Amino acid sequence: MIQCAAAVQCPRASHHSILRFVPPISPSNNVSATSSPASSSSVTSRRAALSLSLFSATFSALIFSPPASSSSSKSAISEFRELPNSGGVKVLDVRFGSGELPLDGDQVAIHYYGRLAAKQGWRFDSTYDHKDENGEPIPFVFVLGSGKVISGIEAAVRSMKVGGIRRVIIPQSQGYQSTSQEPIPPNFFDRQRLFTTIFNPTRLANGEGSTLGTLIFDIEFVSARHQ
Repeated sequence: MIQCAAAVQCPRASHHSILRFVPPISPSNNVSATSSPASSSSVTSRRAALSLSLFSATFSALIFSPPASSSSSKSAISEFRELPNSGGVKVLDVRFGSGELPLDGDQVAIHYYGRLAAKQGWRFDSTYDHKDENGEPIPFVFVLGSGKVISGIEAAVRSMKVGGIRRVIIPQSQGYQSTSQEPIPPNFFDRQRLFTTIFNPTRLANGEGSTLGTLIFDIEFVSARHQ
């Protein structure tokens, strides 16, 4: 598996100081439709790995390469922007998707890396760690507008198209407001560390809530289905 690591803090004047990705291992060969027979799970694994590799490589390019001149490419917008009417959610688009924007009531599926800014970008959860019986990563599925998912993720996905990839910085007000909001890390110790940090009563009393609850999500929009 290709591993992604980040030391992330909230964006201030520039994005150049906040993204730190370990460059990915490039796949040795392209996947060909005419190659030797392989199982569907093998093909899915290759697609997931290639998608994740593109994700990491694009962020690395934003750091180590000068900004490219404008072109017709659908990838790599190199600065954060705040989503309108989102309560302060900021996004950095890496790849644009295609098709229509999802609507409230649609069943959407995403892959994500979730990180906590207060713990120096500690990764508390990733859908690539959630595997089915065949060892394939399971995307996170939810109904848009249901209110079960933290507001920052809903705001980010609502303005994405299938196939899109973006980094999302979610302020405390649009992040976890309770321990029942999704996505919830399945690992008990990760879940405990996440929520004891965000809802630390002493630090909240000291007025640190806005920094404790800041989240960073790297999201890939996998699919959408009208209900």
